Amino acid sequence: MAVADDIALIKRQEEVLVFPAFDEAVAFEIGSAIRDRALAGNLPIIVDIRTFDRPLFYAAMPGSNASNPDWARRKINVVKRFLRSTYRMVLEQQRPDRTFKVGEGLDISDFVLAGGGFPVTVKGAGVIGVIAVSGLPEREDHGVVVDALCAHLGLDRQELALPPEAK
Repeated sequence: MAVADDIALIKRQEEVLVFPAFDEAVAFEIGSAIRDRALAGNLPIIVDIRTFDRPLFYAAMPGSNASNPDWARRKINVVKRFLRSTYRMVLEQQRPDRTFKVGEGLDISDFVLAGGGFPVTVKGAGVIGVIAVSGLPEREDHGVVVDALCAHLGLDRQELALPPEAK
């Protein structure tokens, strides 16, 4: 699948993975589902779910490290700024150094081009927060979030999942 196809599919994910409502209980349910998957699969990740004004869920799995929360924080900042998935930004920007172009004026200590941040979108309200996962290769971080959202919203995961990356 070409990069353009991946970007189109991520845009579709962002369009359909929309909540009728989002609150602390929903954040806990999704965060717990991601945590359960991580424990079952021995995934060394952290999960950070928040609205733009406060944290709602956080979990660190065995094997995650001190860098993961900072990567998640920087991914959260990107979603907050651009209101889109960080993996989509990675594919659109095509910057191997993981930084934004100088003209964007975004400090590398606060913003990073790395997949795993996904917008929390509520019908009628727009993007109100972020679900961030850090610890796996970025395409997999992204996929963990999309899988959890599909399960929560009752949507077909196979229809919305990115295919495995070509080697």
